[in-house]
Amino acid sequence: MDGGSGGLGSGDNAPTTEALFVALGAGVTALSHPLLYVKLLIQVGHEPMPPTLGTNVLGRKVLYLPSFFTYAKYIVQVDGKIGLFRGLSPRLMSNALSTVTRGSMKKVFPPDEIEQVSNKDDMKTSLKKVVKETSYEMMMQCVSRMLAHPLHVISMRCMVQFVGREAKYSGVLSSIGKIFKEEGLLGFFVGLIPHLLGDVVFLWGCNLLAHFINAYLVDDSVSDTPGGLGNDQNPGSQFSQALAIRSYTKFVMGIAVSMLTYPFLLVGDLMAVNNCGLQAGLPPYSPVFKSWIHCWKYLSVQGQLFRGSSLLFRRVSSGSCFALE
Repeated sequence: MDGGSGGLGSGDNAPTTEALFVALGAGVTALSHPLLYVKLLIQVGHEPMPPTLGTNVLGRKVLYLPSFFTYAKYIVQVDGKIGLFRGLSPRLMSNALSTVTRGSMKKVFPPDEIEQVSNKDDMKTSLKKVVKETSYEMMMQCVSRMLAHPLHVISMRCMVQFVGREAKYSGVLSSIGKIFKEEGLLGFFVGLIPHLLGDVVFLWGCNLLAHFINAYLVDDSVSDTPGGLGNDQNPGSQFSQALAIRSYTKFVMGIAVSMLTYPFLLVGDLMAVNNCGLQAGLPPYSPVFKSWIHCWKYLSVQGQLFRGSSLLFRRVSSGSCFALE
């Protein structure tokens, strides 16, 4: 960013905003990395500590696996505090590339104005707008996902080296060379399809569910003023409650749909590290999968399609097949 001109012209505003988003994203990524790190180790089935006996809300005795905090403490004991940030560099690069890609696409393909859904009578028209908006979001997400996925694969493999104490993947450039030499170009895109499918299902499920709920269940005639006098005395106030409810609806739908699409995330991450020469991607932690569908079926039979989705209260299920040290 050039500062020689000293001006505040609109030409410098967009790069500054994009850089700000990249910086904020990097901060959030770094802070949340230990959470994702522990989650990935749980996803691959690495349970270095035995379960403990506890009781559930009904007073029944159940076996609980270590929570996120206990697991993170164990990593610190083995690798020190810096060990919680294993694989952070390629993840930062992946997220930054994704953010820049989305910003660039918005400049090349600027989105049309999407009007707020306001009335049941406009259902057919508003549905078209939601479809158009979701299609645009899907295009940006899929392109950014494909471009950033090779760095995501490197980050995943760097992290799971904790399982076998390997050092095969150390730097980004050396990791790129290893993957290309051993697996070819396709090695950078293992696990991409389930991630893309998860993104698509999430976007369409979240947006369509939120749309139908807002269109059929949220009444614009509800005023936030006492006695319902907002319609005449303050015309703008009648929409404030409806707008607030709609914003929360999409948020809640996002949480619900993300839970349903979690198996896509799990399968994609497992495929990224499967049969890559690391202990975490080989038996006894995992069979060598022929495809992501094979991986999905295997997890489904084992009852492990949601493995790693909970990081606090982790009960040992009857189908668990963890590799205990």
